Amino acid sequence: MTTTSTPVSPGPSSPPLEQTKPQDFIPPTRPSSTPFPNAQQGQVDIRCLTCQPACHDSEDSMVMSPVTTPTADQYPQQSLMTLPAEIHECILDHLFGYRVSTTSPSSLSIPSVNARSWSTALRHSRRKELSNLALVMPLWRDLVQERLFRHLKLKATVDECNEVMDFFVQRSHMRTYVKHIEIWFPVFQPKFGSAGAPNSSLALPTVSPEGISSAQYALPTDNSTLEDVFYLVSNSFPEVRVMTLEGGERKKAPRVKFNPPAPLWPARAHPVPRDLPEVPSIQTLVIKSQWNIIRHYKDWQFISNALPNLEEWHGTYAKPKSKSYLSMAGTLEILDSKITKLNLSLETDYRRELTCPPYYLKVCEQLHWCEKMAKAASKLEHLSYTGRICHSFFDLLAKHSNPRTSRLKTINITVKNCCRQNAQWNESGSGITDMHFINAFEQLVLGGIRCLERLKEVNLLRIRFVDLDSPVPPLNPYFIIKDGWCSGVWSDEIVAELNRVRPDARFESMAESFGEVGFNKEGRLVISPDFPKSHVLSLKLANYAMLSGGITIV
Repeated sequence: MTTTSTPVSPGPSSPPLEQTKPQDFIPPTRPSSTPFPNAQQGQVDIRCLTCQPACHDSEDSMVMSPVTTPTADQYPQQSLMTLPAEIHECILDHLFGYRVSTTSPSSLSIPSVNARSWSTALRHSRRKELSNLALVMPLWRDLVQERLFRHLKLKATVDECNEVMDFFVQRSHMRTYVKHIEIWFPVFQPKFGSAGAPNSSLALPTVSPEGISSAQYALPTDNSTLEDVFYLVSNSFPEVRVMTLEGGERKKAPRVKFNPPAPLWPARAHPVPRDLPEVPSIQTLVIKSQWNIIRHYKDWQFISNALPNLEEWHGTYAKPKSKSYLSMAGTLEILDSKITKLNLSLETDYRRELTCPPYYLKVCEQLHWCEKMAKAASKLEHLSYTGRICHSFFDLLAKHSNPRTSRLKTINITVKNCCRQNAQWNESGSGITDMHFINAFEQLVLGGIRCLERLKEVNLLRIRFVDLDSPVPPLNPYFIIKDGWCSGVWSDEIVAELNRVRPDARFESMAESFGEVGFNKEGRLVISPDFPKSHVLSLKLANYAMLSGGITIV
């Protein structure tokens, strides 16, 4: 770039190229506002910084103008250790995977399997190739070990608990790396010996090269108690934040013992359970197969007292039973106000029902489940529930909630079936072809909308029904209101109630039909196999009456 390459004003124009430049020609002065007041000569020779002296003696270098080789002071050598810590984190995230919590909004935008559930969150592979990365440099040792030990999964046996404690006693610097500890209790063990099987044995088929044979399994004899587990966590992992307890899934699985037997107790006296060791660092508790751990509200009292800073509780039951509803009903009555987020799954098979099962009729004879859950939900900030529910839950929730002090912000409900007081309705099942269920689902949605009149802080309300056996899964009814937008089922009554409670909320779409549907010669509903290809935003409830006669997929 020369001094005459950038035009300026005012000033005479540049002379033509073919005109001889006069000796007294003075270039115009650049204004002070013009950048780069001095001419800058570009680099005429481009070379690599690490070229050898032989490169300067090459035939090509003789043609070009000679340049001086840059010194080490002018271009200091860069190494991997001089990179910022953020770059090292990005490199290891690319190799190990991203560390995203299940509750983080960013988990929805990152295609990582580590962010889908608490079982895989914060957990990384322990392959030899990845663990050897700790030997690259001292900086990587801490970063790699921090990822490898962030999420540990242990077996709750006496031998393994002792091995874990010995391991971290010898490597005390690794104790702070553990953030999520997952402990599972075995429910059976192989039976050794040729003597007669005890009463606790269980015959299970096993596959061998010779064929299918029967193997004897017995109840475990080396399982740790809950007191041992809490003692291990409190003394070995000072910065653990998430603890997962898995009670195991098996028919007539043994209950997890809270305390070891004390020899000082009389043989016939009922032993008094001792308090569990405190683990103040735990903020999230995940319990799988919860029936084998919590069978009475007093069991929850011992666990809750040992976790003084607990804020989030995830409870899942392996199989639906009346005792699950009854035990949780008593537990919800004494739920501490320190719990702000509750995720409760009582039935997770996601299958439609032909009739209401007998075990839930036992629950209805003793209590109304929706009333117990509504009182507990009025003290929460986030509620996620999977099981049976009806519109009475929202009516009672609005009754027990104070609009000025309510902390509830999100409600996420997956409906197994709608509990109904009408005897005829109780005999019916669920599914898109059952109009009794569709009517009860509409009343559930209306109850949720009316509840928003008192719960002003709720910004997410989601009600859905999941049927894995549905002939047309996209037609499974659902309703969601988020950030002022609604989608899912609608009717004139739902629209009117929504305009009254949340006048700013609008439906994204309000279609009058389900799409490409029709009837065959026999009068049965026919749905095209390519319908729908995307998520359905509008489901008019009146159209479900056409499905009551059956569906034919062509």
